[in-house]
Amino acid sequence: MTTTRVADVCLVLEGTYPYVTGGVSNWAHDLIKAQAHLSFHLVALVPPGPSGPLRFELPANVVGITRVELQTIAAGAAAPKQLARVIAQLEEPLLRLSSRGDITDVVAVLEALRAAGPDVGREALLNSRPAWDLLLRMYEQQCPRVSFLDYFWTWRTLLLGMCSVLLAPLVPARVYHALCTGYAGLYAARAHIETGRPALLTEHGIYTNERRIEITMADWLQQDGLQTLSIDHMHRDLRDLWIDTFTSYSRATYAACSRIITLYEGNTVLQVQDGADPEKLLVIPNGIDLSDAAPRRRGDQAPVVSLIGRVVPIKDIKTFLRACAILRDYIPDVRVWILGPLDEDPDYVDECRQLTSHLDLDSTVDFKGRVALKDYYPLIDVLVLTSVSEAQPLVILEGGAVGVPAVATDVGSCREMIYGRSDEAPPLGEAGAVTPLANPKATADALRRLLTDGEAYARCSQTVQARVRKYYDKSTLDRAYREIYETHRTMADRLVGA
Repeated sequence: MTTTRVADVCLVLEGTYPYVTGGVSNWAHDLIKAQAHLSFHLVALVPPGPSGPLRFELPANVVGITRVELQTIAAGAAAPKQLARVIAQLEEPLLRLSSRGDITDVVAVLEALRAAGPDVGREALLNSRPAWDLLLRMYEQQCPRVSFLDYFWTWRTLLLGMCSVLLAPLVPARVYHALCTGYAGLYAARAHIETGRPALLTEHGIYTNERRIEITMADWLQQDGLQTLSIDHMHRDLRDLWIDTFTSYSRATYAACSRIITLYEGNTVLQVQDGADPEKLLVIPNGIDLSDAAPRRRGDQAPVVSLIGRVVPIKDIKTFLRACAILRDYIPDVRVWILGPLDEDPDYVDECRQLTSHLDLDSTVDFKGRVALKDYYPLIDVLVLTSVSEAQPLVILEGGAVGVPAVATDVGSCREMIYGRSDEAPPLGEAGAVTPLANPKATADALRRLLTDGEAYARCSQTVQARVRKYYDKSTLDRAYREIYETHRTMADRLVGA
């Protein structure tokens, strides 16, 4: 699906909407629908290979989709004119981009690629003699103590990823809006550099932080174990190369974007550490449709605690089950519901069921699978999250809209939703409890306090409902994006005369 129409917003997505479902994809779909007066062109950065099916029915205001295959560029001419000079121009900015560079280096790379002419491609940039000589020099300057073969493939992968973005078709739009840094942010930075149009960034999770975790854990990037533990291991390795390169892309994105938006305050600390200008930062959390909130339907039945989420290791269901075993000793008639898909990690589901039996919880715990959550929220007394990683879990807000307090681990924006942001005025108080990771006793103690102290429970219930209505109303947050888009469309038209 393509179009030559100049869209109001070019939404740049990496590995998500509209080909993949999930939190960011759902958010993007809702954003487009909420801004029905604007036209959107989607730039979807995807892995190489055939186009997958659309996972969403696109709203009518999506006027085009451009797929950009990462790691894929045209072969081009084997030796464009002045190739040696072009390769020489690339050397310094490429060195800086792989060691925490910034937007000036992206500009320099774009200028060198433009000087190479329209025939520049894979043959010239990767397979020519000047490219080989550049690779040798880069190796000696960057990672001379690592395996040359490993460096060779790492370098090619990084260069192909960057060039697939910088040489991709540039979609005409008034405003460019990336939903992460990384390659999507690099595309938005390039668009701003080449067109002068404003760029925006919304980060759900911090891309560089997520890549650091992935790269640190990647088996294929591990060096010899004894070497890693030796006191001589002070040299730069391939993990440093990957992390520093993606940090450079973040720094370039932050510099190019006039607004850097995230979901919660905790993310802004990481953004500043990666080079974001604090004056550009803005927190716009996810919100929920309060018109769907149903009234509570609790009676005299046994108390119900529920974990809502996929039964996968990142949700740490096992800690939740161990907490429920402790809680059951104090509140024998407690009911436990686990609401969420059971088909993503069958082995982990089996382990959780075995642990349930081992803890003698079979008559207490009910794995209900996928359900219509809006029918269950009014029946729950306390929501629980024991996740080891989250961004801004909507279940806390959806439960809070009907007055359900939450006990959650100290991840993502859980602390803000339960205790309030630093700028909450006046402070509304606690809406539950925040507990350490992998601590069943702390989770059980927090649940016991809420379920046995009627006054404390009532305060938390009233607080969470008030906080959700004041700070997380989706209609209010949709207006915030509407104002940002209108301001930047006006800015684009004034600067470029469109």
